[in-house]
Amino acid sequence: MADELLARARGGDDSARAAIYGAVAPATHALIRRLTAGRAMAEDLFQETMMTVFERLPSFRNEAPIGAWVRRIAVTKCFMYLRSPWHRMRMRLVDEGDSDDLDRTEVSHLPVMLAPRAESFDIERALASLSPTTRAVVWLFEVEGFSHEEIAQSFGRSVSFSKSQLSRGHQRLREWFEPEAARRPSPA
Repeated sequence: MADELLARARGGDDSARAAIYGAVAPATHALIRRLTAGRAMAEDLFQETMMTVFERLPSFRNEAPIGAWVRRIAVTKCFMYLRSPWHRMRMRLVDEGDSDDLDRTEVSHLPVMLAPRAESFDIERALASLSPTTRAVVWLFEVEGFSHEEIAQSFGRSVSFSKSQLSRGHQRLREWFEPEAARRPSPA
C-alpha cells in the first residue's frame, strides 16, 4: 500500500500527496519549531520544506522511511537558516536590544528565567532560552540522535564546535531547571 501511495504521489495524485502530507506534517513542523523556536520562521521553513519534499518526491529512492527523508530535508532547511547572514544579523540586532521592529511573539525572545517555579517547568521555554545554534545542537544530539561529526558537518564547523555548543546548552538547561536554593552553597 505504501509503495502504491508513493507511486501515485510521484505521478501527481493530489489525494496521495495529501495522505503523505498528513502523515509527515505534524512531526516535521514540530521539529522545525524546536530548531528555530520562532513561530513565523518555523511556518516559513515548514512551507519551504514541504515544497521541497513534493518537488523532490520523484527522486525519492525509498531507501529509508519517507519520514526520515523528510526530516533530513527539514533539518537541512533549518541549518541553512541558522547559518544565513540574514539570521546572524537579526540575532545581533536582538542581542543589542534594538529589536523594536522584530516579532515579539516569537518564543525565542521570551525573557530568560533562571529558576522558574515548579509549576511552570516547561521544556519549550527552557529550549527557547538557548541561542538558536545551541538549541539546534542540543535537539539534534539529544533527540534526533545525530553524532557530533554529523552536526559539525551540517554546520560546516569542527567536532569541538558541536561538543562545546552541547556543553553550553546542558549548562544553561541545568541552570534553568535547578531550584535556586540548590545552586546556593550551604552555610558551613
